[in-house]
Amino acid sequence: MQVLQVQLEVGPDPAEVGRARRWARSRLAGSGIRDDEPLAETLVLLISELVTNAVVHTGCPAVLRMLFAAGGGVRVEVADTSACPPQPRHAEGDDTNGRGLELVDGLADRWGWQPEGIGKSIWCEVDPVAPASAVSPLSPTRVRC
Repeated sequence: MQVLQVQLEVGPDPAEVGRARRWARSRLAGSGIRDDEPLAETLVLLISELVTNAVVHTGCPAVLRMLFAAGGGVRVEVADTSACPPQPRHAEGDDTNGRGLELVDGLADRWGWQPEGIGKSIWCEVDPVAPASAVSPLSPTRVRC
């Protein structure tokens, strides 16, 4: 399996989140994922959440990595120098934060974290989207009401 990896160093400043999104969009386009594709939007949102968590909750610099698999899947990793594990929270009603890892859990096909050096890496993976023509409208797994 061939994998292309690109990475960006991110400073411990919330303004870096916007820079990370712009950088990610350009790398996605360079890999053949158009900006208007749902996959691109999903990946940019995941990147935004993971980078935000790293810079806001750790106050440390981080490294954003994107790995593009030959089959079309994408893995996003954000590594920082804080050894504290991520703390998923559940936001209530009007809360203005606490939804980041819930979004990652809902949008990514897989996610997790692992120790890396003196810190950790939080990662998520998004599988390639099958073209609509690949799903038969008469598929036995599809239920119509």
